[in-house]
Amino acid sequence: QLQLVESGGGSVQSGGSLSVVCVAVVGTFNRRDMGWFRQAPGKQRELVASSMFNGKIIYLDSVKGRFTISRDNAKNTLTLQMNNLKPEDTAVYYCNAQNTYGSRADYWGQGTQVTVSS
Repeated sequence: QLQLVESGGGSVQSGGSLSVVCVAVVGTFNRRDMGWFRQAPGKQRELVASSMFNGKIIYLDSVKGRFTISRDNAKNTLTLQMNNLKPEDTAVYYCNAQNTYGSRADYWGQGTQVTVSS
């Protein structure tokens, strides 16, 4: 089993920076793809960035060059550094883990709010 807890986020003006952090308080990141999703009001949840177990990293096109995802498997910590934030980045950000084996079960954190004002 895996339990994820997010922290960070908050409110910032356009052009500012924030980071969100996800920690596994139960279980580990081993053999799991890790990612950050976000969901804005009235919109579908979307993948923002993923750090896969095989080392591959992918980003949503609109955040490339501004956001950086990093994972520390020893500390079971996943970080999303967000720079040059824009109002359209406003959303609840969710940490996600997906097993790379078996039924590929996935797990979610509770979410943390990021608000960017213009």
